[in-house]
This record gives sequence, structure tokens and C-alpha cells, in this order.
Amino acid sequence: MTQEISSPVPASGFLVAALYHFVSVPRFAKLRAPLQALCEENGVRGTLLLAHEGINGTIAGPADGIRRVLAFLRSQPEFAALEHKESHAGEMPFLRMKVRLKKEIVTMGVEDIDPTRSVGTYVAPEDWNALISDPETIVIDTRNDYETAIGMFKGAVDPNTKTFREFPDWVRSNTGLHNKPKIAMYCTGGIRCEKATAFMKEQGFDKVYHLKGGILKYLEEVPAQDSLWEGACFVFDERVSVLHGLEEGEHKLCRACRHPLTAEEIASPLYEAGVSCPHCHATRSEEDRLRFRQRQMQMDLARKRGERHLGK
Repeated sequence: MTQEISSPVPASGFLVAALYHFVSVPRFAKLRAPLQALCEENGVRGTLLLAHEGINGTIAGPADGIRRVLAFLRSQPEFAALEHKESHAGEMPFLRMKVRLKKEIVTMGVEDIDPTRSVGTYVAPEDWNALISDPETIVIDTRNDYETAIGMFKGAVDPNTKTFREFPDWVRSNTGLHNKPKIAMYCTGGIRCEKATAFMKEQGFDKVYHLKGGILKYLEEVPAQDSLWEGACFVFDERVSVLHGLEEGEHKLCRACRHPLTAEEIASPLYEAGVSCPHCHATRSEEDRLRFRQRQMQMDLARKRGERHLGK
């Protein structure tokens, strides 16, 4: 088993880079070790997934370190055209660096879906409002329920999926999606829509569109006063959520169920830090809560010592 090593964390702010690229990479397993080592050497943390179909992940670290990692990736022939999105974090949003080998870089569970072969039409953030305001368009959020709970585009359809694996069955069971000629789809950074639009094309939908760069790019480029986005965007790191201009939101994460929480939910009598929240309280046993309290105590003790508890 490969040992995970925590990289040193600089005292200043951190550059966050979200990236993905669909491309055939038969040698993907050989890239894991040098990429892991380079990230650790440069104080970069986060998660990168490598598979036959490409790369996906988010990393954070000092700006120079992030630049070196991106330069290394783009020096590989398969990733020469790699694009990424940047934001910033006041504190390191990841505990460690993980480069993982996967069957898929985003798991849909449908065989032979290849975004390099067939995919929807990309729509730039500045053109997105016009598309989703068109009465001939059905707008679909391809994210999961805990993500859509804190923010969505105005008028979008929420599939209420627990995982992306449920999305294909949701599409197959919703014949009403054929009632309008245009389908517009979006997700956090764009990667899920690559597969979702490819799947929709295979299901016989013709006019399929997706937001280029995802919600993150839209929030970065579209002024708040012109926005059709409502709420905050969930992100998979310790920031929990971001707002327009990619500023950090105010949501906190329930450490028991990983659901983002509003200030009102944190004020609920069902919320106990690290133990339960209104979303999971009814599903937890007393044994669960006892175990979570013990973990939270260890985390609190580590924080008092100026350390970061790996169970966080």
C-alpha cells in the first residue's frame, strides 16, 4: 500500500486549481508516482484521478507549486491541451495529496460513453443566460441532491440524485424531457456534463448544450447583477461553498453526513458539531453519535495543539 505523505503548508494564501481532461491515456498508471512526488515536493495538496479516459481533480498550494504541477501535466502529450480554473483559499482546503488510479475519472457507470467521440455543444458563460431563458429550453442540474440544496440556476430541473450513477435511469424514466427541443445542462466544473451530454446524445436528444467551465466559470465571469444563479455553489474541499467572484461562502460541513449546512441549520437543536445535523440526525444511532463525539473530541484537541486531525 502506498503511504500518503502530507506536504508542508505555507503560511500565506493558496491558489486552487480545478481541472479535467478527457483523452485516451493507456499509460495513465505510470504517471501516478511522478505526479504524486511532484505535488508533495511543491507543497500541493488535493486529489487527482487518473484513468484510461483522462484526468480529473482539484489541487491547492502556493502559486509557484501549482504552476509547476500544471506545467508538468501539460508537458505530457495527452494533456497538452489541459485547461484549468483558478480560485483562492485563505487556508489550505485539503489535508493531504492523493493521486488515484480509477476506472473512470467521473463515475456514471454506463459502458461506452466517450465524450471525445460525441458531446453536447459548449455554451460560454456570457451566452448561458440567453439559452436558459429561452422557453424552448429545459435546464437540467446534473449534480447530486446535497449540492443542489444550496444553489441552482433559476428555473432548473433538479433530478434529486444521490450519486451520478443514478442520472442515466432518471433520464430514461423522464419522457417529458422530449417535450422541448433544447436541453441545457450544467454542473460544478463541467466534467459531469461531458458525460451527461454524451449520454443524452446516445439517448436520441439532438439539441444538447452544456455550460463551458461549469458553475465555477459562470460565477467567475458573470457579474452578480446579471446572474441567474441563486444561492451558493458546493465545492469538494474545506471551503464547502463559493459565491460570485469565487469568494468563499458561509456554509459549514456536517462531519457526520458531509452535507453543507446553512447558519439556520447550524442553529438547529438537531445540530451537534461533528455528530449530527438536521439532515442526518434521524438516521444515526446512539452508537454512531458516541463514536462521532469521540472523533470530534480528538479533532478539538488537535486544533488546540495547533495540529490538523486527519479524521477531519
